[in-house]
Amino acid sequence: MKTLYCLMVWMCAVSAVASEGEKFALRYKFHPGETLRWEVEHRSKVRTTISGTTQNADTVSNSVKVWRVTDVRPDGSATFEHSVESVDMRQQLSGRAEVRYNSRTDAKPPVGFEDVAKSIGVPLSVVTMDQKGKILERKRREADKRANVDVKTQAQNEGCMTIPLPDEAVPVGHAWTSPQDIDVPLQTGGVKKIKAVQRFTLEEVRTGVATIRVATEIITPVTDPAIESQLVQRESAGRVRFDIDAGRIIGQQMDIDKHVVGFRGDASSIHYLNRFSEQIMRDGLNTAKRTGKAMSQ
Repeated sequence: MKTLYCLMVWMCAVSAVASEGEKFALRYKFHPGETLRWEVEHRSKVRTTISGTTQNADTVSNSVKVWRVTDVRPDGSATFEHSVESVDMRQQLSGRAEVRYNSRTDAKPPVGFEDVAKSIGVPLSVVTMDQKGKILERKRREADKRANVDVKTQAQNEGCMTIPLPDEAVPVGHAWTSPQDIDVPLQTGGVKKIKAVQRFTLEEVRTGVATIRVATEIITPVTDPAIESQLVQRESAGRVRFDIDAGRIIGQQMDIDKHVVGFRGDASSIHYLNRFSEQIMRDGLNTAKRTGKAMSQ
């Protein structure tokens, strides 16, 4: 009896894994009126040495990211409001006292966190996205327009909203790419344009969840450490967990661990450690189930 039970468990486990050659259509799916929330953690440690003096900057933030879907078109493209519901963050700089801010408990933000406080609980942007993750339109909030906030800067602050998905159904092992143009400001003025590519690989599918490996590759040859030191924040590698039936990212983790020497003379170096992770909250999963059948592909 025990042997039969173990065999049944093993068969269920095998059936939960994609069979060889099986193809999967990866598409984002949304429903009008639904609200999705993710718990987001961002950790950053930067150790900078210049002329024998070392400075450390340590930042940790935990926030709740919210998408409120306002419209879904017949072709599956969706419009949603992106906002941050709450944030709990701390910052520690060499020679200074640690600064903390919790939007849920602190009535007034500390000096330097005023802009963060103003961004809590208000729409940061209104985004229209197709089923393959392409951003069709992004409207900034009026406050940012008046302040002349750069669109690219805002997009970086909002984090990685989506990843592009392949045009056709693909098997495990399939890889696809997305080109990137990175503008790096130079110390002498002007901008250096760097070409990069993000590579995505469908690593496995288990119980309806696709694991997608992500890596950034710099295409343009870079020999200047000053430029390389600015690029490190744009390079990352990690994995995304995508719920195929629900049509959304349910979790991801991206890591950076880069060390650059000589970015400001021979006696200079910078070590950049960064981790970005997010996990969909249970109400986000329940919302998807309550709304019924997903949009057709």
